[in-house]
Amino acid sequence: MQSKETTPDAYFDSLPDDRKPVMIKLRKIIKESLPKGFEEGMGYGMVGYSVPHSTYPNGYHCDPKQPLPFLGMASQKNFIAIYHMGIYADKALYDWFVGEYPKHVKTKLDMGKSCIRFKKMDTIPYELLAELFTKMTVEDWIIRYESMLKR
Repeated sequence: MQSKETTPDAYFDSLPDDRKPVMIKLRKIIKESLPKGFEEGMGYGMVGYSVPHSTYPNGYHCDPKQPLPFLGMASQKNFIAIYHMGIYADKALYDWFVGEYPKHVKTKLDMGKSCIRFKKMDTIPYELLAELFTKMTVEDWIIRYESMLKR
């Protein structure tokens, strides 16, 4: 479910009342936790945090007009999703997150390659996500991204 909103504020304003507090809390945690240099914006129908062209002029290889994406969040039909490219690109970070998750949440981890899905709003491990968001700087992400492109 991609939003047609063009700004993060409009996206949050358009959320259903039952999702708004959770999404706003996640946004606050992301903004407080992400290392400096990532910028908030809209991308692919969700709120995203990316490396701006002023830092990485090449942009995203799939569409160089787009800044280099790193993290996204979306209120989907049946869940809230966090899309974290770092856990997709860095096996050690992925393994750390998968190992830590059961220490914070009793339910099974529902995760794709970069997508962490939360079907129950009361089981979102905010502290764990805040720690995850601190673990990769803009510089780390660019190095990891470029190394993946070379393969």
